[in-house]
Amino acid sequence: MPLGAELERCLRAFAAAGPAEVREGGARLATLDGLSWEVRGAPGEPLLHLWSEHCNLTRRVLAIPENSRERLVFSVQRFGRAKPERLEFLRLDFALSPRVLGREEFCERLARLLAQQFPDEKVESLTIAADLEHSLSGKYARGILRRGSAHRAVLGVPDVESPGSAEEALTFALLWLDRVRQSNRRGSVESLRLIFPREAAGAVAHRLAALDPRLPVELYEHDAGRETLEKVDPQQAANLHFWLVPAREAESLVAQARPALEALLAKAPAAITVHPAPETREVLLRFRGLAFARWADGRVYFGADGARTELTPATRPVLDKLLRDLELYRHPLASETRHALYRAHAERWLEAQVAADIARVDPALDPRFVYAQVFAATATDRGVLDLLGVTRTGRLAILELKAGEHIHLPLQAADYWLRVRRHQLQGDFARYGYFPGIELQQAPPLVYLLAPAIRFHPSTDTLLRFLSPEIEVHRVGVAENWRRGLRIVMRQ
Repeated sequence: MPLGAELERCLRAFAAAGPAEVREGGARLATLDGLSWEVRGAPGEPLLHLWSEHCNLTRRVLAIPENSRERLVFSVQRFGRAKPERLEFLRLDFALSPRVLGREEFCERLARLLAQQFPDEKVESLTIAADLEHSLSGKYARGILRRGSAHRAVLGVPDVESPGSAEEALTFALLWLDRVRQSNRRGSVESLRLIFPREAAGAVAHRLAALDPRLPVELYEHDAGRETLEKVDPQQAANLHFWLVPAREAESLVAQARPALEALLAKAPAAITVHPAPETREVLLRFRGLAFARWADGRVYFGADGARTELTPATRPVLDKLLRDLELYRHPLASETRHALYRAHAERWLEAQVAADIARVDPALDPRFVYAQVFAATATDRGVLDLLGVTRTGRLAILELKAGEHIHLPLQAADYWLRVRRHQLQGDFARYGYFPGIELQQAPPLVYLLAPAIRFHPSTDTLLRFLSPEIEVHRVGVAENWRRGLRIVMRQ
């Protein structure tokens, strides 16, 4: 059979047998199902043409040295080169998702871009594979660049990722920098380079102000259309879209709602707390942290997990049953600890415990002043809960809470510190009615990271070392059974 016919037969059979990827010289090109192909030219000296949106190549096929279920290998020759190369089709156990393919394609494009834009630097390594042992996510391309004896750590965010991945990139970039420093034995690691999709660097630009100023960090954005990297000024890119909720506005809203909520509060005064939300003009009621009712526009609605039933004489029995279930299942001594009402919103329950007894976290904290969610919620605020307090001597104190491991806790606490510090320097807390009768110090706010003692993420200490010396952080560990009472078992 002529080589051209054999080539076409082998390719059709291999493609029909399942998902596969194409590699040339060991470098991945694409998945086979994402490529179009044709065989042309003389039957004895066929040409194989492969093309897609991101790939276009033509090779002369010299031989088929391997044809098995797992691998199809062609010996090929590029135009203008005498030495044969290998073009391989490798079987995949399963079809790769578009996101995984997008990540791998980005990693390959990034390698080319770094080589083109920084010709004096050599790309020593670049990968997008996860490294769970060192808490390095597979969402990001990470590598090492070398110029002489100096090295630079680099981390890139693929454009196929969600906006949240850009916001979280700094955590993994710092962990990667630490890993490079630990493993590098041949020279210094002088800086960190972060690469984001176009108009995405602002997600972390303002957080750089919370890092140790001795750490050089470069920001770039990838322009996919022009295939270039553009340097970004962090101060110009910083995205600081947040605003302080006036304490007087929150108090006024609660005063409006209280007559309609008094009867509900009396059902379980030790368990139910009031939480104004001025940005939506609502007042929420939480039962040991779980929102179960809300006041809005003079009406009361109830329901767990986002349900919204208006309270009327006809629906009051339904609300009474909900309250009985909450008292039964969302109780510190509940026997059914796997019940949904017991397990839901653990961080909110922990927040309620801390707010009710903040001096237990540190006797220096003033129990008269505990504010929750002092900044209006935005689309990017998620995950970590925050409380704002003050010491008995007038120093601001930030408390970040988590009921389980959370790798981003240090950087999110630093983000919140930047916001609080900004408003502190502007005198906004006194202006908006916070801490009445207290003369606030101008010293930078304290930060307390609070979680069950065995639930701090292993990377916490590493990330804290990268923060500015201005940020004084205290780790506070509570007992694992904190629902039965707030007991401090660790202070660092």
